[in-house]
Amino acid sequence: MDPKVTVRIRAPKTAKAGEVVEIKTLVNHPMESGQRKDADGKTIPRRILNKVVATYGGKQVFAADWHPAISANPYLAFFLKVDAAGTLEMSWTDDDGAVYRTKAEIAIG
Repeated sequence: MDPKVTVRIRAPKTAKAGEVVEIKTLVNHPMESGQRKDADGKTIPRRILNKVVATYGGKQVFAADWHPAISANPYLAFFLKVDAAGTLEMSWTDDDGAVYRTKAEIAIG
């Protein structure tokens, strides 16, 4: 795992049962497409986050496969219907097999 890669998630701390809330995430990651060259003319190896998955209360609520066209430091937002208190867990899988994770607790209030 690259210590320079950081993942952040913004989710409300509380929601009403049945409320639809917005989840926002940002990952600091170079998302190198494998098509650029360095100063010496050598191809910079491809290195992208190729999969993102979100689960809430142990159930998958969002998933996406990403490709080289995704920009560096990708931002993602989606909506989630909160029926009960739980843990929102997100994971991003890198080309090298590294998995970056973060989570947020959402209470019913």
